[in-house]
Amino acid sequence: MTKTLTTLLLVAGVLTGCTLAPHYDRPAPPVADSFPTAPEGYATAEVKSGETRRAADIGWREFFRDPRLQALIATSLENNRDLRTAALRIEEARALYQVQRADLLPTVNVNGSYTRARTTAAQSATVLGQPGVTEVYQVGLGISSYELDFFGRVRSLSNAALAQYFATEEARRSAHISLVSEVAKAYLAERAYAEQYELARDSLKARESTYGLAKQRFEAGATSALDLRDNESLVAQARVAAAQLARQRAQAHNALEVLVGKPIGTIENLPEPMRLSDERIISDIPPGLPSDLLEQRPDIRQAEQLLLSANANIGAARAAFFPRITLTASGGTISPTFSGLFDAGTRAWSFAPQLVLPIFDYGRNLSNLDLANVRKNIQIANYEKTIQTAFAEVADALVARGTLEDQVAGQEQARNAEAARYELSRLRFRSGVASYLDELDAQRQLFTAEQALVQARQLRLNNAIDLYRSLGGGLQENSAVAQQGTPAQQGTVTQ
Repeated sequence: MTKTLTTLLLVAGVLTGCTLAPHYDRPAPPVADSFPTAPEGYATAEVKSGETRRAADIGWREFFRDPRLQALIATSLENNRDLRTAALRIEEARALYQVQRADLLPTVNVNGSYTRARTTAAQSATVLGQPGVTEVYQVGLGISSYELDFFGRVRSLSNAALAQYFATEEARRSAHISLVSEVAKAYLAERAYAEQYELARDSLKARESTYGLAKQRFEAGATSALDLRDNESLVAQARVAAAQLARQRAQAHNALEVLVGKPIGTIENLPEPMRLSDERIISDIPPGLPSDLLEQRPDIRQAEQLLLSANANIGAARAAFFPRITLTASGGTISPTFSGLFDAGTRAWSFAPQLVLPIFDYGRNLSNLDLANVRKNIQIANYEKTIQTAFAEVADALVARGTLEDQVAGQEQARNAEAARYELSRLRFRSGVASYLDELDAQRQLFTAEQALVQARQLRLNNAIDLYRSLGGGLQENSAVAQQGTPAQQGTVTQ
C-alpha cells in the first residue's frame, strides 16, 4: 500500500505542472517616455547637484534629518493601526494561499474504525439463518476525492491565490511609504501652524502695546479718533488670527497623533522641534524614466499582481470545460477481532476513480470564462490607471520643485522688504514726515508677508516629500550605502 501511495504522489506532482492560463504579457505603460519639461525659466526636472541615487535607495532617516520627526516616524511604524491592519492582511493572504496550494497534492489520512452490529435471521448469510452479533475492526490509509489536475484547474487557482498574496504584500509596502510621508507632512503642518501662531501672538502683543500708546496720544489730543480706530482694528485682527491659528495647530497636533498611533507626550526622549527654516530635506532626487516607476512603486507592483491573479483565474475557468477526474483510494486491514487485525489474509483495499464531464450546464462554464476575461480587462485598466496616476504625481512634483524654490526666495525678499519698510515708516512717523497710517499699513503688510513665508516654506518641504514618496522612497529606514558604513552621498537640501 505504501508503494502505491508513493506512486500516486509522484504522478500527482507531474500532473500539477500544467495550466490553461493565457500567456501573460505586461501591458505597455500608457504614459510618455519621459517626464514633462518644467515651465519656461525653471529647471525643475534637472538634478542640480551630485545626488544620483534613486528615491528607493535613500532611507527615510537620511531623507528626514529632523531628530524629532525621525522619532515620530519610528513610533508610527510601530503603532499605526492602518499599517498594523495591512500586516495582518498579509497573514490572511498567506493562509489563504496555503489552503489553496494544499489541493495540489493528495490528502492522506489514517482511518480506524470499529463496528459492532446485530443481524436478524433474514439478514444472516449462514445456512441456518440464525441471528447474531458481528464485530469488525478496520485500520488503514486513505485518499479522499483528490483531483488529478490534468488541465491545471487547481494549479491555476493556486497561482491566483499566490498572486493575491504578493499583491497584499505590495499593499503593505505602499501603506508603509504613505505612512512615512503622511507623518512627515502632518508634522510640518503642525510646525507651520505653530510658527504662524507665534507670529500672530507676537503681533498681537505689539499691536496691543501700540494701541495703548495711541490711546494715550488720543486722550492728549495728539492724534485723531481715526488713528485710534485703525489701531483698535489691527488689535482685533491679530486676536482673530491668533485664535484661528491656535485652533488649527491643535487640530494638526491631533491629526499627527492619530498617524503616530499614541500620544506624542508619552514618547520618551523626544527631541525639541526644529523651525521650518532649519529643516534639511533632500530635494534633488533624480526622477529617472517613467518606466522605472514599474519597479520602484509598490502600488504599481500590487496592481500587476492583481492582474496576474485575474490571468490565472482564466486558466481555471478554461479547465472547467474539460473532464474532472477525482480519485478516492484506501488500503489497510480488516478483521473480526482486534488481536487478528494485522494477521495474514486481513489486507483489504479499494480504488474508486471518478470522471465528471460537463455536457449541459446552460452556459454556466462559458459565463464563468467570460467573467474571468472581463475581470482581467478590469485589472488591466486598473494597472494602467495606477501607472498614469504615478506618472502624474511625479510630474507634478517635478514641475513644482523649481517654482517653489523661486517662490520661497521671492517671499523671503518680500518679507525683508516689508520689514525694512516698517522700520522706515516708524522713523518717518517719529520724525513727523509721514502719518501714523503709513506705519499701521506697514505693520499689517509685514505680518502678512511673514505668514506667507512660513506657508511657502511648508509648501516647498511638502513638495520634496511628495517627490520622494511618488518615486517609491520611504520603505527603507537606512540606505544600502549607509548600512555598509560608507558616507552617505549628500545632495541639495531644502531649507
